[in-house]
Amino acid sequence: MRKKLISNKFIEIDRTTPINLPGEMEGWLDQNSLARFVVEVVEQLDTQAIEKEYTGGGSAPYPPKMMLALIFYCYAKGIFSSRQIEQASYELIPVLYITGGTHPDHDSINTFRKRFLKQMPALFAQILEYACSLGIFKLGDISIDGSKFKANASKHKAMSWDYAGKIEEQLKGEVEALMGKAESELGPSSRDIDIPQELQRREERLEKLKEIKAELEKRAQARYDQEKAEYDSKMAERAAKEQERARKLGGKKPKEPEPGPKGKDQVNFTDSESRIMPVSGGGFEQAYNAQASVDMETMLIVGNHVSQNPNDKQEVEPDAGRTR
Repeated sequence: MRKKLISNKFIEIDRTTPINLPGEMEGWLDQNSLARFVVEVVEQLDTQAIEKEYTGGGSAPYPPKMMLALIFYCYAKGIFSSRQIEQASYELIPVLYITGGTHPDHDSINTFRKRFLKQMPALFAQILEYACSLGIFKLGDISIDGSKFKANASKHKAMSWDYAGKIEEQLKGEVEALMGKAESELGPSSRDIDIPQELQRREERLEKLKEIKAELEKRAQARYDQEKAEYDSKMAERAAKEQERARKLGGKKPKEPEPGPKGKDQVNFTDSESRIMPVSGGGFEQAYNAQASVDMETMLIVGNHVSQNPNDKQEVEPDAGRTR
């Protein structure tokens, strides 16, 4: 950018003359820049599996290592969309350094990302491991949060324990009635119903109900085990205090949990692993709780998993363990 003095007071800004950046951008990019580090590490990665996918023909593609370095750097800086990455190749000096002054368009970036999506996580992990081994990448404060994502199932396909019991009794009654009708040989009217087919249909529904009830019982047992452990811990603490003070403690004693499913416990026919959860904006949906752990200094995601727990409070301890 050209500049010259005017009346010994201000520098004139000339935006009409083209700017020629130094070829290696020395003086423009700090020697300790993350962009330099990413390029150096990516150059050492084994990317033969990716490079073999290019068979030649047509116009020459962008070098895979350059594309990897571009995507990894932009991700680390919170730039995720292919259009934003393309824009960064025009506006950000570190990105210009990585691309060598070229400007991959968003279609090329998106195509590369989709084509090698399976290979990229392992390569990205190698960069982080290399940074940790050099003492460059250190975790500071970790922020943990969750977002609800709708499952590929309708909440109206869920069935509660109480309702499953009612339907089961109803189907058993219908099966008994059909069996009785088949044995009684009621003449022409009995031929109006395909009794074997009706029996099979109801038997299949009964089998599905058994699966639903078994899943509800399994979940109820897991809940009871957790609640019972918490109850026993509270009672032991209470007993220790009573012994220390040589008197009974006042107040209401903790209520001992009850085993078995509760009437409103539900499971979904379509996706039994999802749960009914409160979602942002109000209401309830069949959903999952996606958890992410983010380093607040680098803004890198250092942990993630999908949970069935509707409340984020139940995820703090598991998430903390994963990011140690």
